[in-house]
Amino acid sequence: MKARTTLLFILIAVCICLAFVLDIVWGATSIPIGDVLKALSGSTDTTYNYIVQNFRLPKALATLFVGAGVAISGLQMQSLFRNPLADTSILGINSGAGVGVAVYTMAYTLFPSLIISSAVASSWGIIVAACLGSVGVLLVISLVASRLGDMISILIVGVMIGFLASSVISVLQFFSSEATLKTYLLWSFGSVSGVTWRQLSLMLPIIGLGLGLSMLMPKQMNALNLGEHYARSVGTNVTLARVALVGITSLVTGCITAFVGPITFLGIAVPHFVRTIFRTADHHILIPATMLSGALLLLICDIFTQVPGYQFVLPINALTSLLGAPVVIWVIMRGRKNNQVFR
Repeated sequence: MKARTTLLFILIAVCICLAFVLDIVWGATSIPIGDVLKALSGSTDTTYNYIVQNFRLPKALATLFVGAGVAISGLQMQSLFRNPLADTSILGINSGAGVGVAVYTMAYTLFPSLIISSAVASSWGIIVAACLGSVGVLLVISLVASRLGDMISILIVGVMIGFLASSVISVLQFFSSEATLKTYLLWSFGSVSGVTWRQLSLMLPIIGLGLGLSMLMPKQMNALNLGEHYARSVGTNVTLARVALVGITSLVTGCITAFVGPITFLGIAVPHFVRTIFRTADHHILIPATMLSGALLLLICDIFTQVPGYQFVLPINALTSLLGAPVVIWVIMRGRKNNQVFR
């Protein structure tokens, strides 16, 4: 069993390396792999070098970290709520970021004096707005968690925040112009193609910190997975573990949503994919495996969003939804067949 697990880790790592290089090679302009390797080593000064160094390499790095972050956030939510269909949107963090971006890009229609024009909305303005929206929701969730010890109540609050956010966004969309709607819609599709080195310098340390903290949580997640009473019986501080999981997930998800938009379904699909191929519920294995698998699957999705010869990139959420939706259906059918909620 240990040899099989080691072999799977090696296989996933090799596939990540191949997918990473292919993600740089593949695109509207196909670049020979030899030129890609030269550009990565800095031994050439050509147009290919400029494309690789300034566009495709930061995009591939962002995809790597975003995939790992979204996947581990989904695993943490599933362990926290002991629900196989839990995702980061369950806390309303994505919804909060969506409201922030909607207000930034569309509020000009209702309040012309507040914003010069949504047509000149900058990428940094959208990032700041999404961060503020995510932080706002995090503060609300933290307040609720401090007053209520019941995770079901916190879950309901997260769902209600999502409904409230949808209502606010719908009102803004109704009164907005076509240009402002397009700006918001493009953000909501989710995309890693516009990430720059400057943005990466802020995004990667935050996501890296979240991933590092997640690696410290396998014991607590294993205990929570078996129920609150068991967790307490083995000496786990349940309240502290819950706060840590919510904090780590909020940090990673808020950062990812701010910089690349909401990435859907990956957080649901990847943990189930990992449990199936590794045949384990031990989070000492699941946590690193989920990070690696999330990075690999988002790299693959990003590769398929690019069509050589065409100057456009498909929305990455279209690919992640095609991957995740069948997994959700499978989980529901499997749960009903086995007459249980979480395995």
